[in-house]
Parts: sequence; C-alpha cells; structure tokens
Amino acid sequence: MVYLTRRERFNAAHKLYNPAWTEAQNDEVFGKCANQNWHGHNYHLFVTVKGKPDPNTGFVMNAKELSNIIRASVIEKVDHRNLNLDVDFMQDILPSTENFVMAIWKELAPKIKNCQLHCIRLYETENIYVEYFGEEEKD
Repeated sequence: MVYLTRRERFNAAHKLYNPAWTEAQNDEVFGKCANQNWHGHNYHLFVTVKGKPDPNTGFVMNAKELSNIIRASVIEKVDHRNLNLDVDFMQDILPSTENFVMAIWKELAPKIKNCQLHCIRLYETENIYVEYFGEEEKD
C-alpha cells in the first residue's frame, strides 16, 4: 500500500460556544475561543489517500486531481469564512477542530475514486492538530 499526502492551507474564523450553557460555563471551558467577536486560525490541511500505484501512471492518485477535489469541496467553502455562519457543512456543528476534521472527511470521502481516503490531519496552530481516520462513530 502506498500513501500520498496533499497539503492545502486556508484561513477561517470561528467561535467555540455552547448555547445551552451560561456565559460563565462557556468562558470556563472555551476561554478566549468563546470570544463574542470570533477568532481566526491559519489552518494547514493534510489529506492522505492510499492505494496501489496505477501501472500506467505510477500514481496512487494524480496529486493535481486530489488538490482540485480538496479545493472545490473544502477550501473554496471555508477560506476566509466564518465556520459558525458561512460554511454549509458546518451548520449546527460546534466548530472545534475535532468536529471540523470529521466534517471535512464527510465532504471528501465520496469524491475520492480508485483509491481510499486514509487520513485527514488538520493543524489549527503550529502546536495543535487533529487526525481523523474515518472511524465509524459509536453511540
């Protein structure tokens, strides 16, 4: 099995805030991330696919095609946007990095052909990132 990773970058704003909680609870749990005026990040998105190289091209997947899929399905929807307000696939989802990476997976997985989506790694800051491997959620 060969793994191919493509990196894309984007900027987005969000606010971590649970409307079922009091202001004090939100401040205690989310701190500055609950700022009523939002805050932003310079995200780095790494999308990894896996498969066997095509004997005609030597590619698991054409990296340019992978970039085009990521850009059309995710980047164009989130870059310089507010995740809480502007992004259709984040509506009614608390935009933590954990929830965000799972939503990105759902956007990309159906569009990957002839190989398999393996992992999405999303850096929120240089010190914080989340990885998701598409595991089924269990209640």
